[in-house]
Amino acid sequence: MVDYGDVTVLLPTLDEAATVTGVVEGFYGEGFEHVLVIDGRSSDDTPAKAASAGATVVSQSGTGKGQAIREAVSDYIDTQYVLMADADATYRPEEAHDIVEPLMEEDVDHVIGNRFANLGGGAMSRLNQVGNTLINRAFAFIHGYEFKDILSGYRAFTRESFQEINPQTQGFGIETELSVGCIEQNHDVEVVPIHYDARPAGSTTNLRPFRDGSIIILTLYRLARTNNPLFYFGSLGLISTLVGVGFGGFVGYRWFLHDTAHEVLALVAAFGIIFGFQLLMFGLLSDLIVKLHREQMRQLNGRE
Repeated sequence: MVDYGDVTVLLPTLDEAATVTGVVEGFYGEGFEHVLVIDGRSSDDTPAKAASAGATVVSQSGTGKGQAIREAVSDYIDTQYVLMADADATYRPEEAHDIVEPLMEEDVDHVIGNRFANLGGGAMSRLNQVGNTLINRAFAFIHGYEFKDILSGYRAFTRESFQEINPQTQGFGIETELSVGCIEQNHDVEVVPIHYDARPAGSTTNLRPFRDGSIIILTLYRLARTNNPLFYFGSLGLISTLVGVGFGGFVGYRWFLHDTAHEVLALVAAFGIIFGFQLLMFGLLSDLIVKLHREQMRQLNGRE
């Protein structure tokens, strides 16, 4: 069996008493020596059950999954590799080897488990499947990389790569920020197929599709500012230009057909169009700078 002494299994939890024991024992049964549960102030006995199963249990100082993971990696984990998973028994501990080994044997920085390769019946609602598909396609369009399942919570990474990304997201957008950060830092990423099972009877999800989906989409768009500034500023510029053209069309219509002047609206139209073009030019210049920076980083890394 491979020595996993330099791997910490990280499980952020919130009211997972129905499943946490089996998950912790499952990872220990696969040969992992360190299991860290960081609990977000569960209202049930999740911490006690996790501790009874042998895990190291700590309470996070803030709120949100992203904050829990960031705090755990910075304050409680000193191993070289981190295997991140959920404590809801939807991921299979026996597949952890496939996720961790590329880090240890192929010098990969980040590994993502693709849930859609083997999606179990009832594991994901139709709404969540549609939302995940749209977010993955948006990610590929905006950032130019196809990671298949950027929202997967079953992934592994080196502590060094996590610190280089330095994610700031508080909640469920953490997976999105890690995926974008891998592109920005030019990290080697590998995607491996995994199974994704339905939650066991008696357990409840903490995911709220509309609220959390909105947060993820906003995170994806916000991160485009530094990774794809042409898209970020160009889209804002397009909106501003269209608003200006709309007001300008209305002003022209009223002037030519009704001989009515709308000076204030004409100024708004002019401002919208000019501001839109300025944003577009700023996006083009920013995109050029980002590309030059990436090329310089690739050249520097090639010399090392």
